[in-house]
Amino acid sequence: MRKIAVEEAVGMVLGHDLTKIVPDTFKGAAFKKGHVLRKEDVEALRKMGKNHIWVLELAADELHENDAAIRIAKATVSEDFILEGPSEGKISILAKKKGLLKINTDLLEEVNNRERIMMATIRHHTVVEENKMVAGTRIIPLKIKEEEIKAVEALCHGQEPLLQMKELLRLKVGILVTGTEVYTGLIEDKFSQVLVDKVRQMGSEAMDPVFAPDEEEVIESKIGQLVREGAQLILLAGGMSVDADDVTPKAIANASTEIITYGAPVLPGAMLMLAYAEEIPMVGVPACAMYHKITVLDLVLQRLMVGEKPTKREISALGHGGLCQHCEVCHYPVCTLSR
Repeated sequence: MRKIAVEEAVGMVLGHDLTKIVPDTFKGAAFKKGHVLRKEDVEALRKMGKNHIWVLELAADELHENDAAIRIAKATVSEDFILEGPSEGKISILAKKKGLLKINTDLLEEVNNRERIMMATIRHHTVVEENKMVAGTRIIPLKIKEEEIKAVEALCHGQEPLLQMKELLRLKVGILVTGTEVYTGLIEDKFSQVLVDKVRQMGSEAMDPVFAPDEEEVIESKIGQLVREGAQLILLAGGMSVDADDVTPKAIANASTEIITYGAPVLPGAMLMLAYAEEIPMVGVPACAMYHKITVLDLVLQRLMVGEKPTKREISALGHGGLCQHCEVCHYPVCTLSR
């Protein structure tokens, strides 16, 4: 790159995007790489505080920032994403479809540990909508040795992609509400609709809710009924505490072939239970899910809805960031919960 006074640069080709910032109004490229500078551009450049510009001069073994960013993005992401740009040296990475974002955080750290290269992402295990920007990448200088980009490409080759998406499955979800007080009509059921809404928001089918009193055998029987009717996931609401009358955890345990956890380090939601009847997940949903917008259920449900099987260790790891701050306006997942 060669530094030249703007008044001497008329007729020359700009070597990089020039960013203009107007507080609270605009931030973007006022002049793009490749722009041939005109006499009338000189005053505009000076108003931007640009008295000199760089004219790009690349050696045979060097890459411009735009070309480098494209190659980094292509090396690190799966086919689940759209690459937008480059603009001002940056590639924006957008989701092609709604799904669960998966990030190879070890590889991300390795890429960012290299000099003069960066990639920033949103959080691992975030459900994102179609066309949502999930990451951005660029190099720090205006040009870079091609061998440095080749090193990133070699690092990523053969590994699990740094960024990938898992599509939400359309599951048939059984909902079983337990509790003698609800079963007998002593109080109105207000839990099942909360679960139906969550299931539908994730793009799955909620079966008609079924009900059972606080009796282990009846709850087990209802679980079996849902399995026979084709449930691929079962949510059990009610009776998850340690009260003497709460027998739902025992019924889940009796019906299961594997128990992942009873208890989770998330507030609200400590009394969560996750177990499996063969390949069918069963979730004992804590009562807090009836009145808190976001709980541990949301953190676990998004994994189950893409066909993943959370481990005990992964549930335990939710404790770091597992305390909901009950913000006046909930912005989940743009918050610290389990982040």
